Amino acid sequence: MSQTRAAMSSQSTSMNISDAQRAEAVLRRLAPRWTTHVVHTIAKWGPEMRVSDVTPHFPSISQSYVSKRLAAMSEAGLVARDGEFDRLAPYRLSPAARTLGPVYRALAQWSIDHVDHPAQGRYDRIEDALHRLQLADTTETVRLLSEHGSLRPPHLAERLGASEQSAAARLSRMHADGLVARAGNGVHGAPYILTDAGQALGPVYTALQQWDQRHTTTVAPAVPAATRTLASPAQSVRTAAALRRSPAPSAPFSHASVPQPRIPSASTAASHPARGR
Repeated sequence: MSQTRAAMSSQSTSMNISDAQRAEAVLRRLAPRWTTHVVHTIAKWGPEMRVSDVTPHFPSISQSYVSKRLAAMSEAGLVARDGEFDRLAPYRLSPAARTLGPVYRALAQWSIDHVDHPAQGRYDRIEDALHRLQLADTTETVRLLSEHGSLRPPHLAERLGASEQSAAARLSRMHADGLVARAGNGVHGAPYILTDAGQALGPVYTALQQWDQRHTTTVAPAVPAATRTLASPAQSVRTAAALRRSPAPSAPFSHASVPQPRIPSASTAASHPARGR
């Protein structure tokens, strides 16, 4: 192992397939459009707000849409209200939503460092980052590429337990989102590798894990030994303990650095149109 790879390994977050699945579940809770903006609005103008109070802060969407978004956020455990059958009862942020600060900061910083945006607000950046990361198998693909260094679609499909077509589609979307690239200067048929942006997701995944652990009381299912990372049990225990004590690391897994340009904002314009405010 090179000195660079060893140095990065010492800072890596230990994640297995179960961790990746849980991270994706958290991302899906937070990713729906306008969710971040609503959390920010209630935090700033609350502590309690009715639908009619929230709506003026979003002139480009209707009150009925705001009502549906708040109802969905209630089901996701991000807001709550007294009077289950009172349509006029105000909403307030749940304890989980009130502690999203570290997650939002990690997402915003990742976007600032790696996504080339035109002038855009902080919470638009956060929602854009969530949109790029929340799709099924994205986090597991990042984990597998970190572990193996590079993979072709057939090999990724085998490890994901998915069809080759599905794996190729996932890599294609992640390529458009700036998370992966072709090795060998983009030669057709070359395996995929993580970009700098993909490698820099460690603080984001660490913040997601810590937020999830703080607000989840159920025990995570056991992961078969064959799907775990290569670290020994003793190393895993030490890594988990260090993760709880230390700031977020700079990389999610152990991998060599592959310099890549910043992600252009236009790369996902077709799949994630800009929202009017």
